[in-house]
Amino acid sequence: MKRFLLFTVLVSVLVSCSAKKQIEEAISHGNYDQAISEALRKLENNKDKKRKQDYVIMLKEAYDKVLMEDLAQIEHLKKDGNPELYKTIYESYSDLEARQNAIKHVMPLKINGKTISFSFNDYSNELVEYRYKTSDYLMDKGLDLLDTEDKLNAREAYSLFDYVDSINPNFEDVRDLMQEAHLKGMDYVQVSILNETHQIIPQRLEAELLDFNTYGLNQFWTTYHAIADNTIDYDFAMELQLKRINISPERVNERQLLREKQIVDGWEYLLDDNGNVAKDSLGNDIKIDKIVNVRARFFEVLQTKSSQVIADVVYKDLKQNQVIDAFTIDSGFTFENVFGRFKGDRRALNRDDVNLLRQRQVRFPSDEQMVYDSGEDLKLKLKNIISSYRLNS
Repeated sequence: MKRFLLFTVLVSVLVSCSAKKQIEEAISHGNYDQAISEALRKLENNKDKKRKQDYVIMLKEAYDKVLMEDLAQIEHLKKDGNPELYKTIYESYSDLEARQNAIKHVMPLKINGKTISFSFNDYSNELVEYRYKTSDYLMDKGLDLLDTEDKLNAREAYSLFDYVDSINPNFEDVRDLMQEAHLKGMDYVQVSILNETHQIIPQRLEAELLDFNTYGLNQFWTTYHAIADNTIDYDFAMELQLKRINISPERVNERQLLREKQIVDGWEYLLDDNGNVAKDSLGNDIKIDKIVNVRARFFEVLQTKSSQVIADVVYKDLKQNQVIDAFTIDSGFTFENVFGRFKGDRRALNRDDVNLLRQRQVRFPSDEQMVYDSGEDLKLKLKNIISSYRLNS
């Protein structure tokens, strides 16, 4: 027990030394916020313990340095007078506020019984001033982008409006502008199926392939329409071109297995050398198991039928009237049914054989059903292509 306690103390000391070294290195490299975060984490519990005083000292050092650095940087940015820098100034004040609030959470902090003071400031006026300056500037910039009728500009405008809404909720009806920017930046894709197989595909399969509500694939800047909307000027087309449908014959394969084992089949009297019934020490007749050899032929029957659908997914730029990409999909489905039958003594069969005897031969699915079942795999692969593919305006 003493050895275990000594080991535990040693590990604690090593971990503590390692943590202090990491904070010291962060300060020496100018990573003050990292140092502050680590020091605060160490001071969450038992902050008044003597062994925690080094963390208080390092927290104070890191905070003083980053405070001086940030205030100097803000003054420099203000003197520049560039509206592009309003956002940086606002975020710098936000960081100052958040940092000192985090430290206030563990206050008061003491060293040798003496309370350590930190230089905390009221940034509320500056935060309000630069929140509105940033909002006004980004709103004007977003409106200029929105007026160009360019999709990529509309998306950039949306990003600016979204930031304004995050710091100044619904400032000057910014959410209405976000909705307008979203609509202007949207790519609309018309989806269709072209059957080039010279075979009829099930209508329900075609309907499900075009039911994009079940795919969950509409992306933020891309909407797919299986039914064309005459009020929309589509940007792209995605065509699922069915190239070939292969359906195998119905196959029944049978495998014959010989089963043989010895089993107990009742009992019989044990006879002595004279042919009489043997007796035990109490004079009772001795009975023994009757062992017999049983045999059976087990027939394992496998029904199989498979289908394959090969298709191309073709993306077209309708504005340029050209193919921009194409992918091949090879999907399939295999029907299988296994059952068994036997001749001979059922007792010779093993557990798996008996389970297969419970199965029955079934009707093979129709060719139409096989193609439909292949569609599940086709939908999955189509979904993977669409979800990973990004259209660019």
